[in-house]
Amino acid sequence: MQARVLPVSEKHAEYGRTVTRRLTEARIRGELDDRNEKLGYRIREAQLAKVPYMLVVGEREAQNGTVSLRSRAGEDRGAVPLDRVLADLAHEIGSRTVTLTVGRS
Repeated sequence: MQARVLPVSEKHAEYGRTVTRRLTEARIRGELDDRNEKLGYRIREAQLAKVPYMLVVGEREAQNGTVSLRSRAGEDRGAVPLDRVLADLAHEIGSRTVTLTVGRS
């Protein structure tokens, strides 16, 4: 798994599905975790599973076409445009590096 999409709440699951579909279209292995668990719990589970990137989506992200990007190291990179995340992930995967640089300026 290269990325896990984490909706803040159930009402943001639709945007989460959209983000997951875009990941799949870009040939990036992503999964949606829309279980009825607290967001912090789902983030911690993703970190323990060593998922490189967590894409947190909520109301603001859905309105702006962004994701709140977190690395498995716990680094919060804030809101990043979805298109940029997809391009950066595709580049990182293509170069076969795991430097966790997606979303950095």
